[in-house]
Amino acid sequence: MLKGKISKEKVKDDTMIEKFRDFFYRDKKSKRLFAIFWILRALVLYAAIREIAMGNYTNTFFCLVSLVLFTLPAIIEDTFNIEFPTIMEILIYLFIYSAWILGELNNFYELFPYWDTILHTINGFLCAGLGFSFIDILNKKSRKFNLSPLYLALAAFSFSMTICVMWEFFEFTMDRVFLTDMQKDEMVERISTVYLDKTKSNKPVRIEDIQKTIIVTKSGKEIIIDGYLDVGLYDTIEDLFVSFVGATIFSVFGFLYVYNRDEKSFIKNFIPKKIRRKRKKKKKAYVN
Repeated sequence: MLKGKISKEKVKDDTMIEKFRDFFYRDKKSKRLFAIFWILRALVLYAAIREIAMGNYTNTFFCLVSLVLFTLPAIIEDTFNIEFPTIMEILIYLFIYSAWILGELNNFYELFPYWDTILHTINGFLCAGLGFSFIDILNKKSRKFNLSPLYLALAAFSFSMTICVMWEFFEFTMDRVFLTDMQKDEMVERISTVYLDKTKSNKPVRIEDIQKTIIVTKSGKEIIIDGYLDVGLYDTIEDLFVSFVGATIFSVFGFLYVYNRDEKSFIKNFIPKKIRRKRKKKKKAYVN
């Protein structure tokens, strides 16, 4: 009986197939996560095709961004060798779909007044969980120092708020460069501004009970709106505030979790954990 080794190319092909399967099919996760991941991806693809057919290429871009964001959990897991809890990963996918597809394409931000508020609160909470996990993992691995629970909580909070600020920068850039309206405008009935101070003494001039504003374009077109149109400032501050609330909530519970190391704490469902990947030994296959 003659025995020979399978070629290295065959082994390499098998490894690539396994990586492809693990990355896209997520077979290590629950069936519920598998179903939600692919259902949402199919819905986004349908939305993209619909927007292309309607000629809405800005909305098509939002769909493509959503598909890219769907791959982030897998990329983060593979890059940092961590694993998201199933509940957290499901929430991330639902958050992406709710923000980009339901919010931007289906106008849920206008249909439901607190839609944006809820999403930014969740975002602050999730980002704090991600930052907390990174720092806690490094803290456990280090032999030179041992970070206190309070430091971990503050670092997680800072990480979350940094992400939220960067997101607001992104919204501002999209609105100014591509003339979108990601920073939703708001009608206000009073303003206080030093711009109208004729004495130039930095005294704010208050205008109360604004009923109408008339906008006149260079071509002479007049647009009358009820009240004064705030272009994104209120939205940005509200987003940062509710993100602050979400990050604070997680940081408090994260502090208690590390301080007590309570393995039954619900917060564990929102903290990615370090995993040790076992090196697969290449099996020698023989053929007759």
